[in-house]
Amino acid sequence: MDGNYRPYDWTASSARIKAILDQPAGAYEEVDGLPDRDKLTFSNGFYGMCSAIFIDIRDSSGLTSKHKRPVLAKIYRSFISEMVAVLNSDSNVREVNIVGDCVWASYKTTQVNHIDDVFATAAQANTLLKLLNHHYEKEGITQLSIGIGVEYGRVLMIKAGYNGSTINDVVYMGDVVNRAAHLAHLAGRGWGSSPIVVGDVFYSNLNENNQGLLRPQRTSGIGTVYQGNPIIPPMDEWISSLS
Repeated sequence: MDGNYRPYDWTASSARIKAILDQPAGAYEEVDGLPDRDKLTFSNGFYGMCSAIFIDIRDSSGLTSKHKRPVLAKIYRSFISEMVAVLNSDSNVREVNIVGDCVWASYKTTQVNHIDDVFATAAQANTLLKLLNHHYEKEGITQLSIGIGVEYGRVLMIKAGYNGSTINDVVYMGDVVNRAAHLAHLAGRGWGSSPIVVGDVFYSNLNENNQGLLRPQRTSGIGTVYQGNPIIPPMDEWISSLS
């Protein structure tokens, strides 16, 4: 969101706060799947089911001690560019967001097969890491490792920002967003940790073949999750053929 200077008026601020708090509960609609963002206003919202993918670079702070700023810019630009391309490639995508070196997306998953499509997107992002590292290695750049978290659940979708200005964005709140971010934080850390971790609700909706690509892991505070290293074989074979 680009800033556009306006003096702060606390009396107008008070009126805006009161107007928001006085909005009726009925302005927040239950839906089967998340609608397009153009249906949102500053006075409504939607509760819906969705899937979320979070992708985070492991030990990104360590990159600053290994590379100068121009190289760091190239690393982050290439990583974010192509991870966004993958996350945006599912026809049910609703939002793609960049937060620092983390990229995440939400998907309208109203049918069971949509869950498997999201899983394939996560697997493609996992395979993309091999392609990125191939190019990084040729340029003498440190190899990256990532954590990918995936979950399915209910979310509140609202438009938030400064009403009357161009400073606003769509905000997603709910367990599915928090859990997916937490699962990404768990993934790819330490010995025995796989790059993809999915939640139990998401796992239970996968087909038998995709479930077979994951193994259960008991974690404190979050319960049983499922981790694995699924890839897209044709893409992986093509990357392996590169010189």
